[in-house]
Amino acid sequence: QVQLVESGGGLVQAGGSLRLSCAASGFTFRAYTMAWYRQAPGKQRELVAVISSGGSTNYADSVKGRFTISRDNAQNTVTLQMNNLKPEDTAVYYCNERYRGSWGQGTQVTVSS
Repeated sequence: QVQLVESGGGLVQAGGSLRLSCAASGFTFRAYTMAWYRQAPGKQRELVAVISSGGSTNYADSVKGRFTISRDNAQNTVTLQMNNLKPEDTAVYYCNERYRGSWGQGTQVTVSS
């Protein structure tokens, strides 16, 4: 079955960096688009970044120039490098695959001001 396991969240000061990773299994990883979403308390889940099977990327306007999504098809992992973090980036971050639409368990990112 499809499994997505996120890691790398934590507490960081504003201006700092974090690197999130998502390990995927149970499907042909290299063939599918992968994405990162986030959900802040009291808000809807929103798309942060997406990377196609060919490596094309798109970002939410709020993170452009600060976040970078990448994938390693040999390791079946997708990574979100987050730089210059802001308090408004505080949320639970989820990995998502576009094969069956499965979600990981999420990883908490907290940015203090």
